[in-house]
Amino acid sequence: MDDEQDCPECEAMAGWVMTFADLMSLLMCFFVLLLAFSEMDIQKYKQVAGSMKFAFGVQREIKADEIPKGTSVIAQEFSPGEPKPTPINQVRQITTDEFKQNLDFSDTDQKHNQSQADTTLEQAQRKLEEEAQIKAEEVRKALQKEIEEGIVEVLAKKDLVIIRINERGSFTSGRADIQPGFVPVMQRVSRALNDVEGKIIVAGHTDDRPIRTLQFPSNWVLSAARAANVVHFMTTRGGVAAARMEIRAHADVDPLESNDSADGRSRNRRVEIIVHGSDGTAEALGQ
Repeated sequence: MDDEQDCPECEAMAGWVMTFADLMSLLMCFFVLLLAFSEMDIQKYKQVAGSMKFAFGVQREIKADEIPKGTSVIAQEFSPGEPKPTPINQVRQITTDEFKQNLDFSDTDQKHNQSQADTTLEQAQRKLEEEAQIKAEEVRKALQKEIEEGIVEVLAKKDLVIIRINERGSFTSGRADIQPGFVPVMQRVSRALNDVEGKIIVAGHTDDRPIRTLQFPSNWVLSAARAANVVHFMTTRGGVAAARMEIRAHADVDPLESNDSADGRSRNRRVEIIVHGSDGTAEALGQ
């Protein structure tokens, strides 16, 4: 026992062990301080980690543990990425970019969406055309006598109902006042318009022969005056709601036939009453 206590090697070892312990303690404190003062960029770390996963071929097909980051009016249920068409209602992302804010669609998806929009528009157009045919038939029944006499024409053009009032019997040449004998016809036209819904446009037309009078210095003024008198009659004496009415003047710029003959000029001198869809859809569709 006395030999072990007096071992010179043990005394030498005891000295450097204490020094080693102090050095390890200082190193540990140094690294703790470094860690305490350091800042970790989470975004950059995720980007680097994503690149590493992509380089080594490791990637999740669906991120079930995260909410979708990409949103769209068309597809609210998709996470970011470029979807590919599938036979079932399922889209999987194929991207490593976790910071995209919007969902990307390929040309195929855009064409598909455009095709659906075109189909919806065609269906709406067909519905409006069918409604116009029904309205036109109702007006024809109400104005059957005038149609047989050639005073009025009623036709359906796309989604519009057009009541064409010929000049014969309605206006004197070069004048805008409705002739007294045409008043009963205008009464029946007003009643027919009250039975159908929709915005009403009254458009005046003339032939190409110029007019220069004190009251009507041009065909524009004459066509506008005739349309205005028709609207005035229908709203004051025909009971048609003024909010439905609109006046347009076309002068001689929209002829039905050539102005080279007397018959053609007679056809071009007219007032047209155009009935649009009840909700204004016709104008929204570019009519």
